[in-house]
This record gives sequence, structure tokens and C-alpha cells, in this order.
Amino acid sequence: MTATDINWPRKTRELMNHHMDSTVWNDFKFRDGDIVVGTYAKSGTTWTQQIVGQLVFKGAKDVHVHDLSPWVDLRVPPKEVKLGALEAQTHRRFVKTHLPLDALVFSPKAKYLYIGRDGRDVVWSFHNHHSTANDLWYQVINDTPGRVGPPIERPDPDIRNYFRTWLENDGYPLWSYWENIATWWEARDLPNVKLVHFNALKADMPGEMKRIAEFLDLDITDDEWPSIIEHCTFDYMKANADHVAPLGGAIFEGGGAAFINKGVNGRWRDVLTQGDIADYEQMALEKLGPECARWLQTGEMAAAPRGV
Repeated sequence: MTATDINWPRKTRELMNHHMDSTVWNDFKFRDGDIVVGTYAKSGTTWTQQIVGQLVFKGAKDVHVHDLSPWVDLRVPPKEVKLGALEAQTHRRFVKTHLPLDALVFSPKAKYLYIGRDGRDVVWSFHNHHSTANDLWYQVINDTPGRVGPPIERPDPDIRNYFRTWLENDGYPLWSYWENIATWWEARDLPNVKLVHFNALKADMPGEMKRIAEFLDLDITDDEWPSIIEHCTFDYMKANADHVAPLGGAIFEGGGAAFINKGVNGRWRDVLTQGDIADYEQMALEKLGPECARWLQTGEMAAAPRGV
């Protein structure tokens, strides 16, 4: 099958809110080999950007991923500033998106890494993110001209209530979790899309990194791997958080170290009731189907039938 035979995804809508403006992608000029890191949010996005940055730059220490790898659909900085900076880059470009696939301009020229994470872990991570956001964060997110819809408010300090509100209101105060996962899952068999799970990165980061490098057609020598792997560990990223956090961490109480928080799963187990857990898992089945819901919860992908 050639590229012309594939039914490539097409953008069918725009998504605009306090954080995002999907129209920025309409003017993005793709190059062969561009890398797009996609997630819902708080699913290992920055970690994966760090991995890609280290692979592209062969383990260099001064890879400031926030500066090099912008969130394209974020409303700030202005479109012309962001796209101008990307157009000026001469290295292999890698950017991030939090859009569902049907709100994204998709290009056969690019390679897409989509990272999934259990929604309960996502909420726990975002609650920390939201709770440590300072006045500058709210000013940037809410007061930049062009916001569509209501502003984002300060979070409920009760994390269980925060989770229930997120679950019952389709991802509030962010955007729909289920449609984000479902649209990318549907594209999982495309030749330029690779699904990665947060659990897999936690369980075997070096192995996943090597599989990512292979997918991206990046040749890494044996003597380059040790530095690349070291620079992608949680401890290294925590110690160098100002290089990876947005605005060097200036929009969070506690700086970049607050942005690179814990990177662990399962903190919800001692807080959510059995009813909460059942409600979440039932909704995952209804919204995603059993195969995708299982992958999202465990990171395990069903094996292809024999002969496929």
C-alpha cells in the first residue's frame, strides 16, 4: 500500500477554549520528518518530548525542550511568533499537541507519537499542576485576548470532588478525555502513528526509547545511549526542571520542580471509593470499547490475529 492509498485523517472541526486554539495548525507548514507528540494532558507529554529531544540531539545536555518543542495549539505566544520560531528551526522539529485527532491538521510527512495514561492518574497529576499554578498562570491562560468560553477557575482542593467533576462533566475543567483517546486510538494502525503508554515507559524506559528511535528512523550508536537514557530519567529531569517546564517554571509555585512532580501512578487508589472506580471503568468501556479501555488502563495492546 502506498501513501496515496491510505485514507488519512482529516480535520473536521476547531477546538478553542481557555487553553487551546486549534486554528494555529491551519498555518503550520509541515516538513518531511516532523515529529508530533500528542497526549490528552498530564500523560507523559514532557517526558516524551525530553526523550525525543535527546534522541534528535544525541544526548546533548543543553536541550531545552520547552523552547525547542512548543505546544502548537496553546493560545500563547501569538501564532505568528510561535510559527515563525518553528519555521526558523533547522534541526529535525518536534512539537506537541493536546488536540483530539479530528481537530488536528494531520500530515503524511510527519511522525506521530501518542501517549496514553489512565484517566485517574491524569486527574491526580493535573490536580497538582492546577493547584500549584500561580497568578501569572491564570493571567496568561485567562486574560490573553482571544479566549473562547469561560475562564479556568482555581481548583477544588478536595481531589475526590475534583475527579468526580472531571468524570461527570466530560473532562472539566479541561476538554474531553474520551474523545481525545478514541480519535487517536482509531488511527493506531497508520504507518506514521505510534501509540505509547505511560506504564510502558515506567516499566522499561530504555526499551521503549529504542522502539521510539526505530519508529522515528533515528540511528543511535551504542556509545550514545547511556547519556540519552540518563537525561530522560525522572531524577535528571527533576534536577533540570527549569529546562523543561513552561517559562522555566515561572508560572508555578515552587518553580519547575513543581511541574515535574512525582511521575507515579495509582495515587487515586486510597482516595476513590469502589463506586468511583466502577463509574470510571464503566464509562471507559462505554466510550472506548473493551480493547481500547484495556490498553488505557494497563498499557497492554491486544495481539494481532495470526496471519495479520
